[in-house]
Parts: sequence; structure tokens; C-alpha cells
Amino acid sequence: MVFSSIYFLLYFLPIFLLVYHFIHPTYKNYWILFASIFFYAWGAPLFVFAVLGTTIVDFFIVNQIYKAPAIHKKKWLIASLVLNLGMLSYFKYANFFIDNLNAALQSMGVVTIEWTAIALPIGISFYIFQSITYAVDVYRGVNPPVKNLANYLLYILLFPQMIAGPIVKYHQISDQIAERKETIDDKLLGFYRFCIGLAKKTLVANVLAGYADQLLGGTIADASSSTIWMGIVAYTFQIYFDFSGYSDMAIGLARMMGFTFPENFNSPYLSRSITEFWRRWHMTLGAFMKEYLYIPLGGNRVKSAGRMYFNLGVVFLLSGLWHGASWNFVLWGAFHGLFLILDKMFLLQLLNKLGGVLSTIITFFIVAVGWAIFRMEDFDSMILVLKKLFAFDFSSSEFVFVDYWVVLIVAIFFSIITVFGFGKRAETYFFFQKEVSVGHQLIQFVVAMILFVLSLASITASDFNPFIYFRF
Repeated sequence: MVFSSIYFLLYFLPIFLLVYHFIHPTYKNYWILFASIFFYAWGAPLFVFAVLGTTIVDFFIVNQIYKAPAIHKKKWLIASLVLNLGMLSYFKYANFFIDNLNAALQSMGVVTIEWTAIALPIGISFYIFQSITYAVDVYRGVNPPVKNLANYLLYILLFPQMIAGPIVKYHQISDQIAERKETIDDKLLGFYRFCIGLAKKTLVANVLAGYADQLLGGTIADASSSTIWMGIVAYTFQIYFDFSGYSDMAIGLARMMGFTFPENFNSPYLSRSITEFWRRWHMTLGAFMKEYLYIPLGGNRVKSAGRMYFNLGVVFLLSGLWHGASWNFVLWGAFHGLFLILDKMFLLQLLNKLGGVLSTIITFFIVAVGWAIFRMEDFDSMILVLKKLFAFDFSSSEFVFVDYWVVLIVAIFFSIITVFGFGKRAETYFFFQKEVSVGHQLIQFVVAMILFVLSLASITASDFNPFIYFRF
């Protein structure tokens, strides 16, 4: 089940909210937990038992981290990491490993390994990363372990964030799990944010996805540079509206229940360097990589610049691999890691000298080229697309057959509302106002309802409803 589905919008969500509103506060967490298990089981009816089993075992392991003498704490932490990373490796990377091993064996004329492909459970990376943050934070003394198993299951399985984030650390919502009070303002602002995220997903991302598939899904060898560039631009904005829209919906749903989730996006395409881009794009993943991988490797505190560059390279290679078990994702991670290293060496100083506008354009160009690597999982197609991007063969004959103007209008509109700050002001108006007038509330409600109805109509009229990050 996805947020932008008829089942969720017309059945699951209304029933959930209705019961949640009237149920006694003592039972609200249990109702959320039951609904979360049902929500996940809808899309992964068999894997939900593996999730529940692993989560329960990890609950007791992490309790041992807290109770054990200092000399044994690390052993229990390793046990938790082995459990979670082992699960991630098996379900997400076993097929990738066997396929590459078989390719190597076949090239040497050796008999290949017979293997039944493993289905990738939805959202497994987010579930595992959240479990890791909890175990490591207990080990570091950031927070004590949860005393109540049901509350820990709720933290891990909370349905707004389990499938595609944002990655929420336990200490960020521990007090809210134990006790929270939902106000009518929280419910309304959460609903408004959910509707805006739904509109970003269904009215913008889905439309752009159709054009990206049309422009990049044909015979690439016969396509001009203009076709490929428009396809990549469409995908560049598709993935932003798709993922930021999902994050808005998750944050909005959580707020309706009294939870405050961390922000996940901050106008990333306004970034003036790749370093800044990663402070603005998928911010909870960036924070995870920094706190649980980059800093433990030594971070910026290492004695040599070479070691710092090595640390950055490792982090972004693993970040790329986290996004998917395919070599194009590894290359995408290496691509961003390279530019982060270049930022440290000289590029950041150069971009600062060029000024805000030029540095933003250059950064956007680099990011868009990176999305070309990210999208094209077939290696030969990826190389061909990259060649086309830099062939500068801007044929005009294809404008008759492809509605380039849709992609251009979205790109121009997005650029205007971000560059001139309209987007930020709109976010403040709809998401972050604490005291609002009746007129303000009426405008918010009307806009949200219009977007909700339009989104629902769009979903009803089409079965094209992909979510990019669900497979991660």
C-alpha cells in the first residue's frame, strides 16, 4: 500500500484517523502499532513476520548492550549490527552478489551457481537504518533503551516513515511515544502538509515520470541530445517531487498523530556546491552517513588530507550501494564522492568566486548528470545517455512528437518559486505557522481540499503511480 493509492486515501486513512480520534489515549499507541503492521503486511505479507521477528530479537540484544559491563557492550553491539546488516545483505544484495559471481565464473568457463532470486522487501533499507541508529545510540549513551517492547515496535514500524523515511532517531521522538498531546492545529497542519505532498507526487512527479519514461525509454541510439537532456531534466524534477512529496506526506501524517519528524529536504536544487546539496537533499540520510559512518572513520579529524578523501569516498560508495544493488548506483555514489573531494581540494573556493547564480547553475548541472547515472541501470544505456548529453546534437525535429513544453514549464516554474523564495514562503504559510487567523485557516483548508480532490481524480484516472524510493 502506498500513500497515493485509492485504498490508502479512501479506506485505510479515514478509518485509522476516525478510530485514533475517538479511542482512549491509553490505547492509541496500540492502535498505531496494529495499523502499522497491517499497512506493511498489505505490501509484504510474508516479510512482515521477518521484520517482527528481527525487531523483537534486536530489542533484547540492545537491552543487553545497556545492561552489560563496559567490556562486553561492544560484543552486543556487534551482534545487533550483524543481525540487521545480515538481513539487509541477504534480502537486498544476495542477488547482486550471485549475479556478479556467476558472470565472473561464466567468463572463466566455470559452472555457475544455481540461485532462486530473492524478492526485495519494500522499505528494507529505512527499517534497517532506523534499527542501527537505535542500537548505536544506546551503545553511545545517547538514550537508554525502550522498556516496553510494544513501544519499540511502534518506533520501528510507525507506518508514516517505515517505507521511505525520513530516518528518525529514537531520541527524536522518544518523549512523543511515551506521552503526547495532539492539538487541532497539529491535525490541520498535518493534513495540509499531507495534501501538498500528495499533490507534489500525483500532479507533478507522476506527470514528469511519464515524460521521463517516454523520452528515455525509447531507442536511445536514435535520440538527439535535446531529447536526452529533456528526459534527464524531467527525471531530475520527478525524483525531487516524488521523494520530497512522500516526505511531506509522512511528516504530515505523523503530525496528525502528534509526532514531529525531522525535515528531509531544503530546496536542494538551490545548492551552490555538491557539499551544500548533500546538506539539503535527503537530510536524514546525510545525517546518518555522517554520524554513523563518516565520523567513526575519522571524519575531518584525521591527520592527512588523503585519509579524509578516502573516508569521503568510502561513505559515498556505500551511500550509492544503499540506494540499490546495481553498479550504476555505486557509480552514482562515486560520482558524488568525487565532487565532494574536489570541493575540499579546490572546487568550493572556485564556485564561491563565481557567485551565487553561476555556482547554482553549475551544481544543478552536475546533479542532473548524476541523475542520468542513477536512472540508467543498464551500463551500456548509461554510457550512451552520457555520450548523448555531451554530444550537443540539439535536433528540432522531435519537438513535433514530444511535449517538451511540459518539462520546461515545470522546470521554469520550480526555478522561479525557489530562486525568489516563493516556495519557502509557501512552506512557512502552510507548514510552520503557529498562530493563524480564521481567514488564514480558511485559505489553507480550501487549497488543501482542492489539491486533495485533484490528486484523487488523477489517481482514479490513471494506474501510473510509481514511487522511486520504495525499492530502496
